[in-house]
Amino acid sequence: MKFNLNDPSFILALRHIAAREPERLFGSFDQRPLTFGQLDRQSEALGVHLRRELGIQPGERAAVMMRNGPEAIAVVFALAKAGIVWVPVNARQRGNGLKYILEHCAPSALVADADLWPVVVESGAAFTGRTLLLGGEEDSLSQPLAGGERLDAPVPAMSELYALMYTSGTTGKPKGVCVTHAMMAYALKSVELLCSIEPGDVFFQWEPFYHIGGAQMLLLPLFFDVRLSLTERFSASRFWEQVNASGATHVHYLGGVLQILLKQPPSELESAHNVRIAWGGGCPSEIWSTLQDRFGFEIRECYGMTEASSLTTFNAEGRPGSVGRAVPWLDIAIHDEQDRPVPAGEPGQVVVRETQPGVLFGGYFRNAEATEKTLANGLLHTGDRGWLDADGFLYFLGRITDSVRCRGENVSAWEVESVTQQHPDVEECAMIGVAADIGEQEIKLFLKPKAGRAIELQALHRWLKERLASYQCPRYLAVVEEFERTPSHRIVKHSLPTTTHEAWDSQRLH
Repeated sequence: MKFNLNDPSFILALRHIAAREPERLFGSFDQRPLTFGQLDRQSEALGVHLRRELGIQPGERAAVMMRNGPEAIAVVFALAKAGIVWVPVNARQRGNGLKYILEHCAPSALVADADLWPVVVESGAAFTGRTLLLGGEEDSLSQPLAGGERLDAPVPAMSELYALMYTSGTTGKPKGVCVTHAMMAYALKSVELLCSIEPGDVFFQWEPFYHIGGAQMLLLPLFFDVRLSLTERFSASRFWEQVNASGATHVHYLGGVLQILLKQPPSELESAHNVRIAWGGGCPSEIWSTLQDRFGFEIRECYGMTEASSLTTFNAEGRPGSVGRAVPWLDIAIHDEQDRPVPAGEPGQVVVRETQPGVLFGGYFRNAEATEKTLANGLLHTGDRGWLDADGFLYFLGRITDSVRCRGENVSAWEVESVTQQHPDVEECAMIGVAADIGEQEIKLFLKPKAGRAIELQALHRWLKERLASYQCPRYLAVVEEFERTPSHRIVKHSLPTTTHEAWDSQRLH
């Protein structure tokens, strides 16, 4: 089916394909087939349960804390069919961060893997909605998925809210990005531009569905003659085996994935695949040619954020080091600290303007202050540094704001510092990003002990691991007597040393 931005909804596409070709493959999960008919039946049945049995109404929210799997896909489509706003929650989230998201979005329902329910309870979140759990003795999701009734509700308009995606890309608490159906449509068009889609293509996808990058891929087979080959997580040791078994033509990467693959021992499988294009973000220019020569695929870089319908730029020309030029429905520019444009070649903040309505998000959920700051003067202020060359190609220079990109995740300092400061021996702390051996950055955490207390770093690290997601846990810990401060008493983070040789290193334990 040819994609059309004027289509009322991807839900109709799913229904039409399932009615005409129920045995047609949507894709597979770890080589287990998933058909359009199966996906349509399960999502319709669950939609009936959510609306009629649980009484959840269109426009209400449902938080979903599930790992990648066939049931998670059916849940996403069921919510869309029922007009319920999907709130994807990182399956590795825990503690204060999880508590904040669940309380802030106030969901009418929580759908989760059963083994993650204790994590929700331990977070202390004041959750009063309905609960659907998958797996174990507490399974309350499998039966609704197996039902036979159809909801066949009116499809949402493109301007209506599809998802509430919490992002930790800047300083402070997570912010809920209001993502419409139209924004997902633009996300699909961006993937088409970047990936040069051909009939019969197979996309090997390991990125979690709770990321915009993973979420947008779930809609791709509805509008293009492609299949998805899905797995729960990235595995360096099994990567080429999985790719070859799937017949994939496209693979996705983030952060240090490409560097990790380069460090694997050479094998016959890495050159026996059908992959034409590896697409994603974070490929250093110095290994660009090495990757293409060794693995025989083409690197396609991109840049974007949830607030701008996923992809903002795409590099289909193969210019090493660049994340490409703006997609046709967006313009990009570089501004200085006074929000004034700077000439080509000069660094500054990346700002984005839509050239078609509905591409940029309308605001953050229940956060007018952050919305006003991010969308000032009709422009999306990304909080990222970069520069443009004379041809309009963007070169990404990292985050301006107080966050760290670690293991493919944006980690805000607030998330880590607010937990650490609850430790009885810690008076104050400060988090920064430092250079990583592989990937974007590692987290270094500076700690000021309370008067008369001593911080045992290994014990503190164990304490943090119980309260933070794995990607939020600092690799490096360093104790300081005092912090340098601004006149307003804020810690001057740029004065903190980015060296690591003197710090306690959690990886030395392994």
